Amino acid sequence: MRAHLGGSSRASLVAARIALDAAVKGVDAKTASTLSSELFFITDVLGSNISVRRALTDPSRDAQSKSVFVKDLLASKVGAPALGLLTEISALRWSGAKDLVQVIEQLAIEAEASAANISGELDRVEEEIFVVFNAITNSSELRKAFKSDAVQAKSKLAQEILKNASSSTSKLLSNMVNSWRGRSIEATFADYQWALAARRNRVIALVKVAAPLTQDQQTRLATALTSKVGQPVRINIEIDPHVIGGVSVKFADEIVDGSISNRLAGAARALVGSK
Repeated sequence: MRAHLGGSSRASLVAARIALDAAVKGVDAKTASTLSSELFFITDVLGSNISVRRALTDPSRDAQSKSVFVKDLLASKVGAPALGLLTEISALRWSGAKDLVQVIEQLAIEAEASAANISGELDRVEEEIFVVFNAITNSSELRKAFKSDAVQAKSKLAQEILKNASSSTSKLLSNMVNSWRGRSIEATFADYQWALAARRNRVIALVKVAAPLTQDQQTRLATALTSKVGQPVRINIEIDPHVIGGVSVKFADEIVDGSISNRLAGAARALVGSK
């Protein structure tokens, strides 16, 4: 999350997001959105039950016993993808029990962002969340209404604000306003916006080339990256004379460098190492 996670939890967040990548790879928007709904449900379960949180983050319990616990608790309530994801994540190490809740919520937001990306609406969702944030923070009446305990009233108000919004935006806002979990409105929106941006970074490729690519080359590259990721990928192209030839692609945390300059540098390093 946007919140600073300590030690073990920071490393576990990285592993959890990789697990989510695998869970949403190649699925359709409906499947990704269903996973999001079930992860939000799990977030609520963990957020409201400290004994469950502690059971899943207890370092003295082995992965097998946690897996059995997860299955007994949630097998009848969520599908196999969400169940498998929680089982995998519970086997990781956590600095604090509450960290697990924050991370599961981030995965829920990112799963819905993946659904929006598959539908070609991720830009729209980010913009709509920003618009709603401004509307709430600039109105004392809306702020008071959304921080109240009247769940039905908040849901109705959210629907009125989002009459023409995308389904992903409506879903995210509904989960947000009914689960502040002690956070301010500003902090909660910041968490959601951060998670949306984090998922966007997962589906953007920075491509460096020495000369502009033709439209056909861009299309073929986007197709190849989309096949690798299992979701639509946006390409940002940067002209860099240092590339010399070929193409350098930075995708998420991975760099695929097929440029001549990189191959020459690699050969030089090999020569130095052989002396």
